[in-house]
Amino acid sequence: MFSYVSPEQRVPADHPLRKIRAVVDDVLRDMSQEFDGLYAAVGRPSVPPERLLRAQLLQIFYSIRSERLLMEQLDYNLLFRWFVGMEMDEPVWAPTVFTKNRDRLLNQDIARSFFARVVERAKGLMSDEHFTVDGTLIEAWASHKSFQRKDDDTDGDGRSWHGEKRSNTTHASKTDPDARLYKKSRGAEARLAYLGHALIENRHGLIVDAMATHADGRAERDAAMIMLDRAGRTAPWRRRTVGADKLFDAAEFVEVTRGLGVTPHVAQSLARTGGRAIDGRTTRHQSYAKSLHARPRIERAFGWLKSVGWLRKVKLRGLPKVDWLVVFASAAFNIRRLVRLEASTA
Repeated sequence: MFSYVSPEQRVPADHPLRKIRAVVDDVLRDMSQEFDGLYAAVGRPSVPPERLLRAQLLQIFYSIRSERLLMEQLDYNLLFRWFVGMEMDEPVWAPTVFTKNRDRLLNQDIARSFFARVVERAKGLMSDEHFTVDGTLIEAWASHKSFQRKDDDTDGDGRSWHGEKRSNTTHASKTDPDARLYKKSRGAEARLAYLGHALIENRHGLIVDAMATHADGRAERDAAMIMLDRAGRTAPWRRRTVGADKLFDAAEFVEVTRGLGVTPHVAQSLARTGGRAIDGRTTRHQSYAKSLHARPRIERAFGWLKSVGWLRKVKLRGLPKVDWLVVFASAAFNIRRLVRLEASTA
């Protein structure tokens, strides 16, 4: 049988993926030189990196829980084939081939380059003065049974550990050594997890920077300082503000942030024993109240990343892979948000 209707004609003109694909095409076109260095000169041909990125975007946008289901969708879903750039009769990849090529080609550098180009495209819609920073817990793909002692002693099969003292100093996960036992809030249960961090601008809630770290009590403040330093390199002469919750009300964070040319609009911690790092010299300004009012916008980004973007319980192991996914999912969030903003301002 022959078909004279192409996938391009089958996709409706007003389908949301059309505008998303236009943005992705522009970004991938700018990255063509980086992709040229990823192709092997000898051996079997690998999956094109452009198609890997497109397929990974579909997996995030549609919350497809596994690569096997993604390949199944690519086999019969004409919309997915059109977005990835596959012909109607072109065979799909085996799930293991897809995952191995993704792990080999789509590293942290590619993800951050893709994210940076998406941010560059959205510059006209972003504020360059007012920001918000925060972190969120990302549950690791490891169970409590894998959290075993580091020395030669053993905890058996790991099932009976109630009543025993376990910490990251004496124990580590056998399946994901980079995961840490951590709880985000007082009274919550401790989980093997990572921390995801985001810096957003306050005008439209677009993500300016993102990263993942080990889960510990200082990671959120350290990551915030790193992201603020990177954001300040574009225009170091401009004074900025950053909103944050009570966790960031620490003297070290406030001092370093001010040294970076950023005014910290941090919520005051009433229960801090060492005293508040933010005093009336900051809280008396109207901009302080505006920053705290805009601060909850970052929760919308985290909510999308965790409910849609695959980050509630990450299925990758190791900090480099988790960091890659956090950055790439943040780029997907920006693309989705950017398309809607451009449509509303047109």
